[in-house]
Amino acid sequence: MKKPKLFPDIYIDSIYDVDFTALYEEGYRAVIFDVDNTLVPHGAPADERAVKFFSYLNDCGFKALLLSNNKEPRVKSFSEEVKYSTYIYKAGKPDPKGYLSACEKLGVTPEETIFVGDQIFTDIWGANLAGIRNIMVKPILKWKEEIQIIFKRFLEAIVLLAYKVYLAKGGGTKPAPKK
Repeated sequence: MKKPKLFPDIYIDSIYDVDFTALYEEGYRAVIFDVDNTLVPHGAPADERAVKFFSYLNDCGFKALLLSNNKEPRVKSFSEEVKYSTYIYKAGKPDPKGYLSACEKLGVTPEETIFVGDQIFTDIWGANLAGIRNIMVKPILKWKEEIQIIFKRFLEAIVLLAYKVYLAKGGGTKPAPKK
């Protein structure tokens, strides 16, 4: 059963629950992240948890990149706060060019990369188009977002319902290792 491009490979509560050491052992070498509502609430600066998380990724051996449709000041400041990442702003997600540019910037292939985001119509769709394994996380603060994102959340609910049916019928990929 072929997975539709709008379906995530993995859908979990929080990125902080994933055992990245195990993913590194599986051969992944880079992680690309969306920022808002994936790592911190929309518009929030990097918190202590995010800073420790990027240090953990670095200790595991991962290269990290923030891929955002946001403007440079937001993405650059977050990258500087977490230290162990680079970034691409105004990425044009879901266009796969941004994802592939991120891989090139990190010196990895899409097959060695994991993407993490909270939105289907930008994050997950784009990662799938680029051929990158992806993890969708539940938004940290759902409904405290820009109005166009709130509208997309209603459509996402329909896609996620179809995704659950897909999983129930035997679709899906290997789950993310948990801590």
